[in-house]
Amino acid sequence: MKLLVTAATTLEIQPFLQFLDQHRPTLSAAHCEVDVLIAGIGMMHTAFHLGRHLANNKPHIAIQAGIGGAFGPHWELGQVVLIQQEYLADLGAEDNDQFKDLFDIQLWQPSQAPFTGTSLVNTFAGLPWMPALPTATGVTVNLVSGSLPTIQRLEQRYSPDIESMEGAAFHYACLTENVPFLQMRSISNQVAIRDKSKWKIPLAVKTLNEELVQTVKTLAGIQ
Repeated sequence: MKLLVTAATTLEIQPFLQFLDQHRPTLSAAHCEVDVLIAGIGMMHTAFHLGRHLANNKPHIAIQAGIGGAFGPHWELGQVVLIQQEYLADLGAEDNDQFKDLFDIQLWQPSQAPFTGTSLVNTFAGLPWMPALPTATGVTVNLVSGSLPTIQRLEQRYSPDIESMEGAAFHYACLTENVPFLQMRSISNQVAIRDKSKWKIPLAVKTLNEELVQTVKTLAGIQ
């Protein structure tokens, strides 16, 4: 089995990289090859580096691992979720004080491949196993939300759970290339007016990597 693990930054998966260094012989003995792609922050970097990788090294399963912000207090910091559907939340046009996405202005049509309606949906088809994690809706943005008007617009339009800067690009690439995939996000902060004193990045990295390591071990059939 060929697995691809991709992340925006080394920071987010550093413990997993240490696991790989220690367990590559065991993974190889289980006929599991793991490639790691640090694709960079944001949709542009993710799309370019992931597209180039998939053109030459198509995996059986791709996993994107990262941290993200959560909408609403019901999500605990450090909780890990699987993103089921992604929205491109700031790609479009401003019309006076309204945001209109590419579907609104009819540059894209709903359910134009690989979209389902206006979102990029992971049906989890083709996966031999899934971690027992809650599923969530993601919005992908170029500009991390830090003002009440922006947050309210996203909540009203998309009813999102998680915000990231890379998720939609990952979903788009995997759906287009028919690669089964998982997007794993650990919550590092609430989506709110920025106050980094309340963020829990070390906790989010810890829980993310615990789930990532267990997922790769299970898919490889090792313990």
